[in-house]
Formats: sequence, C-alpha cells, structure tokens
Amino acid sequence: MLRNATMRLIAAHLVLVAVSTALVLGFLYWRIGGVIDEEQRAVVEAEIRGLADDYQRGGAPALARAIGSRLDNPTERDAVYLLADAEGRRIAGNLSRWPPTVAADNGWTTLDLYRTDRSRPTGISALTLRLPQDELLLVGRDVEARSAFDSTLARALLWALAAITALSLATGWLLSRLVSGRIGEIDGAARAIMAGALDRRVALRGTRDEFDRLAGTLNAMLDRIETLVRDLRTVTDSLAHDLRSPLGRLIRHLEAAANDDVPPDEQKTRIEQALREAEGVLATATALLDISRIDAGIGAEQFTQVDLGRLAAGVAELYEAAAEERGLRIACDAAPGLVVQGHDQLLALALSNLVENALRHAPAGSEITVVALDDGAPALVVGDRGPGIPEADRPRALGRFVRLDPSRGTPGAGLGLALVAAVARMHGATIDLGDNAPGLRARLRFAAGPALPVPSRPVRD
Repeated sequence: MLRNATMRLIAAHLVLVAVSTALVLGFLYWRIGGVIDEEQRAVVEAEIRGLADDYQRGGAPALARAIGSRLDNPTERDAVYLLADAEGRRIAGNLSRWPPTVAADNGWTTLDLYRTDRSRPTGISALTLRLPQDELLLVGRDVEARSAFDSTLARALLWALAAITALSLATGWLLSRLVSGRIGEIDGAARAIMAGALDRRVALRGTRDEFDRLAGTLNAMLDRIETLVRDLRTVTDSLAHDLRSPLGRLIRHLEAAANDDVPPDEQKTRIEQALREAEGVLATATALLDISRIDAGIGAEQFTQVDLGRLAAGVAELYEAAAEERGLRIACDAAPGLVVQGHDQLLALALSNLVENALRHAPAGSEITVVALDDGAPALVVGDRGPGIPEADRPRALGRFVRLDPSRGTPGAGLGLALVAAVARMHGATIDLGDNAPGLRARLRFAAGPALPVPSRPVRD
C-alpha cells in the first residue's frame, strides 16, 4: 500500500487533518474550560462582596438570612455557603462545620467536603473571608458539575474528531478516485500511443481545471510529435523516391565517364553532369539538415534585434545581379524602424529562399518586390508576376518535397518553402501565400509586440 501514491496521499491527508483537528479541538477544550472557571470565580467573588454588604447592613443575622434565601433558590444547586463563628461552628449554610485545613482570607482553595444535603464527599472550589466580628464566610461551587461538563465536552470533541476523520477518509477516497481516474486516462492514452496509435489524445472534460490544462498541454505535445513523425516518414519516403533518380543518373554518368571507349569530350560532359547531380543531392541533404536544425530550435539562443528593413535591403541588393541576368528587376521598399527578436542569418536565409523562388518563376521583363512593412505587425513580403500557386495548393506548397507540377514544373527538391516555414515556426511567425494578381505573394508575418529600439548602425545604401 505504501508503494501506491494514492494511498500515501490519503494517509498524509488523514494524518494532517487528524492532527490539525485535534489541536483545534484541544485548544477549544482548554479555552472553554478556562472561560467557565473564570466566570465561576467572578460569580463567587461577586457573591462574596454582596454577602459582605448584607453583613455590614445587618450583621451576622442578616447574612444568615441572605445565605438561607440563596440556598432555597432551586437554581443554586451547585452553590456552597458557610457562615461560621470564630470557633468554626456553623451558623448558616450547607456545610456542617468550617474545614479545619482552610484558613480564612487565604484565596481560592479546592477540597473535598461533606455537604449537609449529600451523603458523600463533594469536590468544592471556594473563596473564604474573615468578617469584622471574627465570623468566617465561605462561598464556593460544587466542582462535580464542572467535571460532568468536562466529560460531556470531551465526548463531544471525540465524536467531532471521529466525524472529521471519517469525512477526511471519504474526501481522501474521492480525491484519490479523481486523481487516479485522470491519471489513468493519461496513462491509457500514452500506452495507446506507444502501441502505435499516434492519433490518440487525452480526453478533455471541459472543466478547465489543472487536469484539463495538463491534458491540453500533452495533446499539443502529441500533435507536435505526430507532425514530426509524419514529417520523418515523408522525408524518408521522399528521400527514397527523390534521391534514387539523381543517384542513379550520377552512377550512370560516372560509369560512362569511366568507359575507355567513350570519347574525351563525352567523358568531360558526363563528369560535368555527374557533378551537377552530386551538387543537387548535396543541396537536398543540406536543406533537410537546415530544416531539422531549425525545427529542433538550434540557434534560438542566438536571437538578437534584427532590423527587417536593413535585412530586406541587403537581400534585394544581393540578388540584383542574378535578376539582371534573367532580365528581371528587383524593387525594395523597406520601412524604417521594424525591429524584431530573431536569428538574423536564418531570417536572411528564409528571405533569400523566397527571392530565389520568385527568380525561378517570374517571367522576363517583370518585377520582383521585396518589402518590409508594418501591417499591424512587422512583416517581410516577396511578390512576383509568375504563374502563382492555385489557392487549393498553397497549404501543401509549404510541405517538404512538394513540387507543384505543372504550374511550377522546374527542377528542385521542393524544400525551399518548407525551410521558410521552419524559420517562421522558430520565430513564432506565420508564412502566408497569396495571390499577387498575377503571381505569388509570400508574406512572413511576425507576432505583434512592444516596439524595439532600432540598431544605431546606418543602413547600407
């Protein structure tokens, strides 16, 4: 049982509740008893003063009458009175004589005495007083009533402790059922996922409590794991399919180049073709490695303040020569003051991929736009005038090894936009593909946040 966390929780709960309850009830018992004693003593002291006033007004006879009147009152069953002469002989009261062990004016005393109306000794707590004519006065209360009250109160407190213990056991059991049930749901979902059911999720009850929040976090984690596993399968399948052809061509080119019967010019051509195939395979492997590193969050610790305007201007300038070779123009519109927290090299790589994508598909004589703007949040936008991507294919275009033939039937592994999407995820940004009417408009939009200071170094012309 001690190996069961639920049983340990119930036991700890029970012990804590029992100890705290016992302390509270013990304090109440002690405090209530103290209050009763204080009230009884206050009553006795008040009676002593009142009887002393009766003595001053009428002497011992008046005091004897006052005592008799009090004893005749049925509500004074626990009261003890004794008026005695200087020798201790009873004048009035319900004690037979003055206790020989008690001295007058000696404060409170507690002892066992015989009352005239009782056949056995009774515990008495009393206060004594010597009167001006040497008479002795004793006023007290029978402590048996207090003992009976203590017993009744102790039984009530024990019953309360037993009831609270039972309630604690019940609440502990209910708590254990709740915890065990929710943990069982999580454990069942985890075991099903381990068995291969990657689409299994922890059920939400809609209570929005800690367990629902935990289940939501676990489900989000499982969604991410399922996505990564699906991507891994896609990468594996795509690598098996997409690399088989270039590797096969690479082997054929090298075999042909190694054939002594092939003319030197053809051997050179074959070697150049093999080099291009090898470069394509290397580019595919590099892109996959970059995407994997980005999805793993490698480089997040290197985030700094990045000026998107400077970044856009730098990338546009970098590709101006390549655009001119294809008969294209690159126009850059970089708004100042757009600063985000990010990895400058990865953001430059993502923007470069968007520009290269536009260069491959934009028709000669058209213009490619590279824009850094604020449309409610900082954003980088690249637009071209090519064939564009059909709206139904745009979400799929961000996946790995996706080539949208024939609308964009150019060579490539289909990893450029996937890398951009990975960079966007790393930065908490979104990548949207829209219609540039005509052409494609790709927007990398960052989350809105507090304005950051612009770096002090000047923007390059």
